[in-house]
Amino acid sequence: MMSLELVKPSLETLPGFVDALERGWSRDNIGLEKTIRSDLARIARDAAGFVASLDDIEARGAPITLPDGSQAQRLPGYNRWLWDGAFCGSIGFRWQPGTSELPAHVFGHMGYAVVPWKRGCGYASQALRLLLPHARAEGLTWVELTTDPDNIASQKVITNNGGHLVEAFDMPPAYGEGVKLRYRIPL
Repeated sequence: MMSLELVKPSLETLPGFVDALERGWSRDNIGLEKTIRSDLARIARDAAGFVASLDDIEARGAPITLPDGSQAQRLPGYNRWLWDGAFCGSIGFRWQPGTSELPAHVFGHMGYAVVPWKRGCGYASQALRLLLPHARAEGLTWVELTTDPDNIASQKVITNNGGHLVEAFDMPPAYGEGVKLRYRIPL
């Protein structure tokens, strides 16, 4: 297994991200097809702007439009790309300054997605492990992650990094119906 790094998205590494999108991968497991189309369109319009939007630690971006059409303030956050010499996936981190709590419409601090052709290599566990010190540096005392009850691989990634199950909850219908599991990792 090659060494995995978390790299800041850049125009130089963008072709690997685009290739993954064109092969059906998405960084968002909720709005899969919609996110793929949106990302490809945004890249076609303004590749540099798209890359820059993935790193917003001061939450300067536009407000977030929620599924019901209402607006919510953007949280500070950023994405890092998993890199083993080539694009492997992404991991994102968002937080609310001054607290480990998240607004009700945000279901986790971190989310990750590994491209299908590199799954099973331990990359998601390694990426999460590499990102946790950054959450600690932002003053968080814990992070929460959510997953589906049948996503055993994702649950293993979280528990491999010290996570424990907090609750099962019903996802609000606007975000997709079904039960989700919320895990917490103490920092």
